[in-house]
Amino acid sequence: MNINLALILTLLTAFTGAVIALDKFYFSRRRENGLPQSLEIAIEYSRSFFPVLLFVLLIRSFVFEPFRIPSGSMMPTLLQGDFIFVKKYSYGLRLPVIEKKIIETGQPKHGDVVVFRLPSDPNVNYIKRVIGLPGDVIEYSNHRLTVNGVPVPHQLKESVSASRVLTETLGGREHEIMITDPQRKIMEGIYRVEEGHFFMMGDNRDNSRDSRYIGSIPETHLVGEAVRIWMHMDGLEWPDWGRIGTKIQ
Repeated sequence: MNINLALILTLLTAFTGAVIALDKFYFSRRRENGLPQSLEIAIEYSRSFFPVLLFVLLIRSFVFEPFRIPSGSMMPTLLQGDFIFVKKYSYGLRLPVIEKKIIETGQPKHGDVVVFRLPSDPNVNYIKRVIGLPGDVIEYSNHRLTVNGVPVPHQLKESVSASRVLTETLGGREHEIMITDPQRKIMEGIYRVEEGHFFMMGDNRDNSRDSRYIGSIPETHLVGEAVRIWMHMDGLEWPDWGRIGTKIQ
């Protein structure tokens, strides 16, 4: 079950704001005759919570939104249990709930780590790396990535058993990727990115449900750019203090 926090927060903010407005322009005139105790309580709570709800709504909608990494598809860059900040204004300011863009502030670049809404279920958020921009031709074959006919540079960093960690440079952005089994048959192909869409892949290339499977992501489904880790806690384990504050490459 997916809870639409943006909708709940917007409704609560609107409700408490409406109660305050009604009190100012209507209920205040009737106060001398007395108001029901339940109404007085609702007005008092609304006065207390409205500023807090409005502040949280504005920050979450237009500045930063927290997000928890639910899987290992972005390893080794992001681990399951990482809590990150998503910069909401990187790719435009959007109204909460309806997600309509009202101000253009920028577009994704090669190598950005982006949170987006899944086209088949917009209530589900995914996080992947931008591999292809509109008009790009992406090829993934034999665990090697090519963008517009140019192989993306990478070099081996470490090898443990069958797994390999490589340093990849995409769009001037250096980051790590993981190949869990070089002999494993994976989804390969050549993909042309449509206008207004972006091709996304996970850094854990053998274990990521990304644009190879779900298709390119429409610009309208972008949530924001993942910028920094603020906590790591997986289950009942102690937090990994060393990951706090880490910038996402």
